[in-house]
Amino acid sequence: MTLETIEIDGRTFVRADQFMIPEWPCVLSERPQPTLTLKDDDLFLLTDTLGNIGGCVEADRSAGMGLFCKDSRFLSRLELQIEGRSPILLSSTADKGFAISVLCTNPYIGETIRAESIGIKREMVLNGGLFEEIEIANYSTTPVSFEISLSFDADFIDLFEIRGFNRERRGQLLRILPPQPPEDPQLEDPPIADDPQATTPASQFISFPSLSPSAPSSPSELILAYQGLDGSLMESQISFVNRCPDYLKGNTAIWRLELQSHEKQLLGYRLQMLINGRSASTVSTPVTLGQAKAAEVMEEQTWRQQVTQIRADKNTFNQIIERAEQDIYLLRQTFSQGKALSAGVPWFSTLFGRDSIIAASQVLMLDPQIARETLKILAYYQGQEDDEWRDEQPGKILHEIRFGEMARCQEIPHTPYYGTVDATPLWIMLYTEHFAWTADHETLEALWPNALAAMDWIDRTMKQTGYLSYFRKSRRGLDNQGWKDSGDCIVNRRGQLAQGAISLCEVQGYVYAAKIRLAQIARMKKRIDLADRWEEEARDLKFRFNRDFWMEDQDYCALALDGDGNPVDSITSNPGHCLSLGIFTPEKAYSVAERLRAPDMFNGWGIRTLSSLSPAYNPMGYHIGSVWPHDNALTAMGLRSLGLIDQALELAEGILDMTKRQPYQRPPELFCGFERTDDSDPVQYPVACTPQAWATGSIFQLLHMMVNLVPDAPSNTLRIIDPTLPASISSLSLHNLRVGPTLLDLEFERANGATACRVSKKRGNLRVIIEA
Repeated sequence: MTLETIEIDGRTFVRADQFMIPEWPCVLSERPQPTLTLKDDDLFLLTDTLGNIGGCVEADRSAGMGLFCKDSRFLSRLELQIEGRSPILLSSTADKGFAISVLCTNPYIGETIRAESIGIKREMVLNGGLFEEIEIANYSTTPVSFEISLSFDADFIDLFEIRGFNRERRGQLLRILPPQPPEDPQLEDPPIADDPQATTPASQFISFPSLSPSAPSSPSELILAYQGLDGSLMESQISFVNRCPDYLKGNTAIWRLELQSHEKQLLGYRLQMLINGRSASTVSTPVTLGQAKAAEVMEEQTWRQQVTQIRADKNTFNQIIERAEQDIYLLRQTFSQGKALSAGVPWFSTLFGRDSIIAASQVLMLDPQIARETLKILAYYQGQEDDEWRDEQPGKILHEIRFGEMARCQEIPHTPYYGTVDATPLWIMLYTEHFAWTADHETLEALWPNALAAMDWIDRTMKQTGYLSYFRKSRRGLDNQGWKDSGDCIVNRRGQLAQGAISLCEVQGYVYAAKIRLAQIARMKKRIDLADRWEEEARDLKFRFNRDFWMEDQDYCALALDGDGNPVDSITSNPGHCLSLGIFTPEKAYSVAERLRAPDMFNGWGIRTLSSLSPAYNPMGYHIGSVWPHDNALTAMGLRSLGLIDQALELAEGILDMTKRQPYQRPPELFCGFERTDDSDPVQYPVACTPQAWATGSIFQLLHMMVNLVPDAPSNTLRIIDPTLPASISSLSLHNLRVGPTLLDLEFERANGATACRVSKKRGNLRVIIEA
């Protein structure tokens, strides 16, 4: 038969299903594997602890391992074998965040090679592409010969498919043909892969030099390709370095090694991801692994020199802080107007409205530039029209943006998708907080029209119910559009799902704070009309909120109001977000604070999302009994604002104790809500993102709560109100802290139950007021 060819940019491809290529058997375990995670801007990589990406269970796409960019998987198999066997792991780490180091050895291989006589050292670096070097050493006393193989594959699956979204159609995997394939008169046209009459051995299906084991020269490149339904050509171009494979068998590179005693050889490759011939990543791809590593180290060092350096006297606590600093650096991702924090790896490695805003607010003490760029990026994408498919309205801040094939083909509305009720008031809050830290009048003026548009959207939306509510319009949108956005979480005390337009309690707190704070900006800008109006609207909202959301029989705040205006009367963590926002009357605020610390809510590590007394409670549920670090950090800030310092510190120490017990001392997105006991560790949530932006940001928010900084850069003032370190920390230092144009160093010391603060260095004329 004649192959159907596809010409793209002067190159010839054929559909992968037109012929078979020889498969290299997978030897990895099908059991769940611990993973190593790398991230570099818009790339991330998940492997097992050997540095491998398994390809054993083709139907199991839920594991999520692979190399991803633009919400697409550019590498779905990467498997190292020695003589067809899996190496034995000795040690591995992804401690640097952008690099993996693996040390492994050989199993017993027949009569020729003793077990643990071959050393295999892998180093992988992510920087605009994937780089790997593999050092093979013979530690036996005699020469040895063996084969090393690396199996590659790329399914180019959209991340939403991995997360469970079904597609009726997909694009086409392709194989590239060389410009002049050699003629072989003895080989007829390759049989079609699914032809039941095909009897030719798989190893003879292809006679192209780049794919054939009988090729006359060592192959230097392997290209995996796919054409999407939108016509986009996606490629993973693998260029071999140091020593080319002796041959390729399908997508497996094979080296025949002969090593003398204590001889070493170096293998490697560079993988570039392309979309329509251009780099998929916004980061330029270096030539070598050494250059990639140097670029990563230099960029991180430059960033660290510009941000606040925070250190304590306890090494374990410093490990948590250092990891959090590094993860904030890793989660920075380039979008249209700069870098914002992507929400988390692997599922949410993109720009989110709510997540990126909250995380930027949490790290204002560390790096206020993140807030500035986040505000600008989200303003760039601010809603412009009414579009039900994307849940878009003028002035609304986006929920999430995606760049994969499903988004490009309009199979999902994330281009961007606006189905979030809280991102818009949160954007206004961040707008005012950033100005309080920086006195950045240029950004304030540039984004003032966006702030007005955001407030206009809030006011228009509130006319429907009197509160800021949500109701899904997009057929592929989210049913729930607050931070608890899973389908089963908005329940009443009987465990029944709420119906109709939902008005969440914390969202009304955000609106109240947005109006009060933006009114202060308006007054500064001599817009007295706006300031008076917003303050009056805030007072009215506060009065109605305390009347309509309060459950007298439980002396607690309802989770929400449903579409009929009735309280969704379950006991949840959501009211904790309101404690620092001023929307509660003082008596109600203290009642909420006390109730959150009851045993059905506080499990010893943190506050559960839902009371364990609820019929809907599930300690393993995403939002119905689990514990979220950011949820607890926001509540801790609220407790501190009420003067409940011991309670706030207790909550902080629970989250920090949990973090100490995590791999790499990295707080996860969430963990299970099981009770803490003397001999128990926190129970992992199986598919939690890590690193995750607002979990990482919680570390800095808890530190901020302890030292209690109140910046007022426009007035050239910093107040430090009753700083209090927990008993586990004796001293804490903040160096290079930026408030407005001033840089200062602060030292906090705890002795005899009291915490003292002093300014050790100041570069600028900021007035620092310490109130004990």
